[in-house]
Amino acid sequence: MTEAIGARPRSSRLPRSARRAQLLDVALGVFVEQGYHAASMDEIADRAGVSKPVLYQHFPGKLDLYLALLETSCDTVITEVRAALASTSDNRRRVQATMELWYGYVADQGAAFRLVFESDLTNDPSVRSQIDRVVFESASSIAEVIRDDTGLPDPAAHLLAVSLVGMGHVGAQNWMSRDSSLSRAEAVELVAGLAWRGIGGFPRNEDDNTQGDE
Repeated sequence: MTEAIGARPRSSRLPRSARRAQLLDVALGVFVEQGYHAASMDEIADRAGVSKPVLYQHFPGKLDLYLALLETSCDTVITEVRAALASTSDNRRRVQATMELWYGYVADQGAAFRLVFESDLTNDPSVRSQIDRVVFESASSIAEVIRDDTGLPDPAAHLLAVSLVGMGHVGAQNWMSRDSSLSRAEAVELVAGLAWRGIGGFPRNEDDNTQGDE
């Protein structure tokens, strides 16, 4: 049977993993443009050039698709925070690297940050838990460095870490949404300087002889 005139051509057969990745990429664009509630599985399937049954083979429902995309986005942030912290033993540079991460993620990740920090489905417990996980796990990694370097108790180190995470992602969102006249490099330098002047004022643990954070 020939395809109806004007119908969107279906994409060629792909390995399952490649098809899943393609569907996630298409779904990201739809969810970011329209929000969760307005997005439809019909449109996602149409943009991907697949039938709805193919889409449902990979994701049983719209929420399953959204959560898969959200989990991937959250994992990316958490992994990159850990990589930024591990990139140097110089604490000032660690602050710089983590701020570069937040601003880079907001500017470069195809608007995936909107799913993580501007979701219109935050009342759903499964969505809320993923979003909370980004802040908690990012802060936990930063808190470990603060605790080891300063000797502060866990609650104090964690509070400082959560505050740094908030400074990073909230500042980056604001910079992006207001179309600031500051370049990304200028914004990072400004906020990293503010963060370092705060966290850098805590004395080093006497048992830690590591240098390089002067």
